[in-house]
Parts: sequence; structure tokens; C-alpha cells
Amino acid sequence: MSNHHQAPAIGLGIDAGGTQTRWSLAQADGTLLAEGIVSGLSALQMGSNDGRQAVRATFEELARQVLACARPQRVRAGLTGFGGDGEQLQAWLAELLGVNPGAIALCNDIEIAYRASFAPGEGYLVYAGTGSIGAFIDADGEFHRAGGRGVVLDDGGGGFWIAREALRHIWRNEDECPDCWKASPMAHAVFEHVGGADWAYSRQFIYGQERGEVGKLALAVAASAEQDPAAAAILRDAGRELARLANALVARFGPRPVALAGRAAELHPSIAATMRAALPPGVALTQTAMRAHHAAARLAARDGAAQ
Repeated sequence: MSNHHQAPAIGLGIDAGGTQTRWSLAQADGTLLAEGIVSGLSALQMGSNDGRQAVRATFEELARQVLACARPQRVRAGLTGFGGDGEQLQAWLAELLGVNPGAIALCNDIEIAYRASFAPGEGYLVYAGTGSIGAFIDADGEFHRAGGRGVVLDDGGGGFWIAREALRHIWRNEDECPDCWKASPMAHAVFEHVGGADWAYSRQFIYGQERGEVGKLALAVAASAEQDPAAAAILRDAGRELARLANALVARFGPRPVALAGRAAELHPSIAATMRAALPPGVALTQTAMRAHHAAARLAARDGAAQ
């Protein structure tokens, strides 16, 4: 993160996910000026007092970092869990950044991620972070989804899903053969992450943490994949789950290129390889390290320049 003087048509892009929130400042010509990272957040947190306080605190830290670099004229923010009711979120950002509320555009984080990979109508995005979703924005700008309905219902192939599958596998085995975890590299990695081998540690972890924190356990699963066939199988299953999202969109709207993005998709090469094998012949898959906060900042800057 670096300091820059205020310049005309500076846009702020925000990509808020369950694990972390990334921001970026850009000019209308696409030049990136600065970027940073703060804690993860979800629009779903606005449903409780504690959640609202956590979101407000994250916005305060984000605004502190941003204003140390420049004051943006317009803001584009994509937030996980966003369903359209963003008046309070918009008001907080406007207050903290010193901009007009009308200069702040909010949407689902996946809409920003899609536009970082494709123009409307061009292809399908499958995003695997803490959760997972398949997305298509058609030529008329309408957003279509496959999956993305939350970790309680599904979100197959995402980080939370991988973590849950690992814990489920370990504890089902313990039901049948107590202490068999000692022979499992994946169990050793998982138990080190959650704090111990007693069920109380796993219970507190899976039920007491925010979903983004649970999703980080997928790192331990991936790290043990070369030594533990069970971990490798879970990652291959994740690839098949992500392929299901792409295949659903292909069936509905016809063949188009598919982009795979998100930190969970980068955990291990077998995820993308398994997904690719499960797609229809002729449907191209590319894995992208796209940065949605960069795309959002550039869009915001262009909005400002067009005023």
C-alpha cells in the first residue's frame, strides 16, 4: 500500500468475501494507484447486532487505509451475500469515505468477479472461495446463477465444503475405528489447524467460527493431499462439484468458455484438472487469478470520468 495524491476520476473498488476484503484505487485510464486488504465480511452479517458492528469496524479500517492514499470520487463494491438491500452499507461507506451516497454502487461480489473475466454474454464464471457459484451475465445484463446458495445448503467445491468433507470423513472413521486418525496425514493436519484431536475442538471450530474461518481449513486438506488418498479424493470431488455448476449453465444457455477463479480453486492442481475432465467436449476452461477489486476500481473510475 502506498500514498498517492488525489487525482481526477479516482475510483475505489471493493471485493468483500468471507475470508478477506480487498480494495483498490484506480484512475479512469485503468492505472492502479493503491490496494489493500482488511477483514472479510458478508452482507448477511447485517442481520444481527454483532454482525453489523463487525461490518462497521471493517469499513472503518478500510476507509482509514483508502484515505491515507487518496479520496475516491466513486465506489463500486461487491459483497458476498448481498441481496439488494444496501442502504445502511451505502450510508456507512459514504460517511467514512466522505463521498455522496449516490456515488456508491453496491452489488453481489460475483457480479464484479464476472466482469473481471468476461464481457456480458461472453462466458461462464465458476468461482470457488469460501463458497462456490456459477455465474453468467447475458448480453442484456441479466445475472443468472447456478448454486451459490450458501454453505448450509450446498456451495459444493468451495473452501467451507472441503473443510466440512474432511471433518466428516475423519469423524465417521472415528465412529467406526477410534483413534484411526493417528494413521491419517489429513487428520493430523486438520487437528493441528483446529487445535487438537478431541471432538470438542472440531465442534467449536465448525460451529463456533465464521464461515470464512472454517473455509481456511481447506488449506490443511490440500497440504496433505500428496500423502493422504482421502484428502486427494476430496479435492477431486471438489473439482466435480465445480464442473456441475458450469455444466448447469451450459445446459441452460449453450456452450461458452468457462473461467475458474477463486482461492479455493487454487488449492491444488487436481481441482481444475478434475473439473476440466468433467466438462463437455469443446467447452474451454481457463483458470484465472483475476482480481475483482481491480475491475471494480476501474469501473468506478470510468463512472466518475463519465459524469
